[in-house]
Amino acid sequence: MTVHPVRLRVTASKPPLETDASLLAFDGAASTSRVVDGVRLHAVVAGDPDDPLVVLLHGFPEFWYGWREQIEPLVEDGYRVVVPDQRGYNLSEKPRAVREYRLPELSRDVAELIASEGRERAHVVGHDWGGVVAWDLAYRYPERVDRLGIVNAPHPTAYRQQLLSNPEQLKRSWYAMAFQLPWLPERLCRYDGFRLLEYALRGTAAEGTFTERELSYYRRAWRRDGALRGSLNWYRALARYPPETRRDPLEQPTLVIWGEDDVALVPELGPESVRFCERGRLERLPETSHWVVHERPSETTALVCDHLSGAD
Repeated sequence: MTVHPVRLRVTASKPPLETDASLLAFDGAASTSRVVDGVRLHAVVAGDPDDPLVVLLHGFPEFWYGWREQIEPLVEDGYRVVVPDQRGYNLSEKPRAVREYRLPELSRDVAELIASEGRERAHVVGHDWGGVVAWDLAYRYPERVDRLGIVNAPHPTAYRQQLLSNPEQLKRSWYAMAFQLPWLPERLCRYDGFRLLEYALRGTAAEGTFTERELSYYRRAWRRDGALRGSLNWYRALARYPPETRRDPLEQPTLVIWGEDDVALVPELGPESVRFCERGRLERLPETSHWVVHERPSETTALVCDHLSGAD
């Protein structure tokens, strides 16, 4: 593995033109490039390199910026924070082949990212697809994960069970099936200035959650060559290369935060997911959408910090 640090700063009061660490007002953050599992990943890093490591994993259709509100508080709480653009997203490399987005590859990216920090273990927190990777990482590389945090991302076996037994979850998963089509989803997502992706954020969250300025940053990330194909290939790979069914209880202390007004995931998935954890804790957030990290940033941060401190 090779590490290529690049420190980037805001140099003017105008809105940043890049979707890197310059989007943050926090001076302690920087962008870096890491080659892991043969793929170059961009990541935002912050905090003392000797402090306990926390890796934050974003979901679809976001990028590292989705965790912006948590970076500085975690650093102030005494953590080294690494927030990657996962493969296929924003400034990270975007392999073309669907098979390059199989879950074992995505988990290996994070395992090697942890190693690139000179660490054997890290706390890992993931939202949406980032949570799916976090679940898999904790099973596939248990020696790499200290404490696990999950935000509105179901345990894979709990999700499969709900798909098979709950018509409502099957109905809510229509978009994942539509994404299996070739090229058409990319075209629809790009249509009219990314209207569909913008709706996926603004239209399914509480009013005012995503500002126009924030959405402009997302559009820049979506506009990057190969970004739409890469992010949609996560869905295609999951359907073509389904992960093995995991029924054994997860050993790591696990916090599951669940916004109960998620339009894509039924509320039952929160408690059903925790049942697969030996030391699991569920925090339900009523009247909160899938976009918990954005709608309830302070509460999310407090819950995560409390969990990582071992207070549970």
